[in-house]
Amino acid sequence: MNKKQLFEQFITNKDNLDQAFRFAFTYTKNQQDAEDVVSESVIKALRSIHKLKNTQYLKTWFYKIIINTALTQLEKNKKVVVTDYETLDDLQSISDDYSNISFTQMIQHLDENYRVIIVLRFFERLQIKEISQLLDLNENTVKTRLYRALELLKIDMEEVDV
Repeated sequence: MNKKQLFEQFITNKDNLDQAFRFAFTYTKNQQDAEDVVSESVIKALRSIHKLKNTQYLKTWFYKIIINTALTQLEKNKKVVVTDYETLDDLQSISDDYSNISFTQMIQHLDENYRVIIVLRFFERLQIKEISQLLDLNENTVKTRLYRALELLKIDMEEVDV
């Protein structure tokens, strides 16, 4: 089976496609944008399948394309919202209530560097080594960010219990 056929088989698997969508959603936080990112990523992957050196890393290679596509889309869609000081004061006086928040919602409050690692490790079940390759980070950096993210989530959960 050649690389293109292998990728087509990979992407037509509903579970793989759902995982790719969920991963894209962690970046876009919008269903339509996540769908667009996955669609565009599939097209990019098919066009550059010849660049895949080792088919063993098909998933991480495809996820890297999703990351780059999502970041590009986020840059294009950046919007600046102008507001007055009165509105800012009103927003600062609002306190957060996490009493009805799910884990998925809690990780959305994490910085993107932490959120992506949590999603890849626990939702996509990738190993530390795979995450480091996918994000082009040192394994120790991935471990540190994972530990820090878990600490932040623990702090958030303790606040909910109070």
